[in-house]
Amino acid sequence: MSMVRSYTPADALTIANASCGTIAIFLCLEYLASGDTWRLWVACLLMPLALVFDVLDGYVARLSTTRRSRLGADLDSLSDVISFGVAPAVLGYTLGLRGGWDMLCLTFFVVCGVSRLARFNVTAADLADSVTGKVKYFEGTPIPTSILIVALLAVALASGRIEGQLWLGAYRIGPAWLHPLALLYVASGSAMISATLRIPKP
Repeated sequence: MSMVRSYTPADALTIANASCGTIAIFLCLEYLASGDTWRLWVACLLMPLALVFDVLDGYVARLSTTRRSRLGADLDSLSDVISFGVAPAVLGYTLGLRGGWDMLCLTFFVVCGVSRLARFNVTAADLADSVTGKVKYFEGTPIPTSILIVALLAVALASGRIEGQLWLGAYRIGPAWLHPLALLYVASGSAMISATLRIPKP
């Protein structure tokens, strides 16, 4: 309980972010067991909701004129890994990206997200403005941009193009199958870890 008491309002929003991502993962697993499509729709909706909490926690933290949580930065990164890294990857797998090469692409995406967040936490002090202390830009795309992939998968779900009907088909390469759609995850992960791509931080 001492840890709970140390949470600030911004931390509570960060926990809400992580909760959305975690429940989305559970709903994907329940879909695989039951086949109830509504569970996938709720999972797809929970990830944008996680993004809302992610934006709000930063806003609330900046408004705070009292104490700042020392847990805040780590909580934010860990929550983002769940909601914008693992959850979108699990959604892709659930919707049909289940080939051996697909799983490698999804794993690459998650690892890139973890690496990008770790790099930001380590380098944030160096990237911060000397006067305001605010980080001026991101190196690589922020991990919440994976919501774009979730949106595309939601379109696939709405059009019934899931499981064996995914866009662009599937191809056997060597010992395993690859859905070209999985390469979107590779592209997203590569953009996240790019050291040359700099995006202004709001």
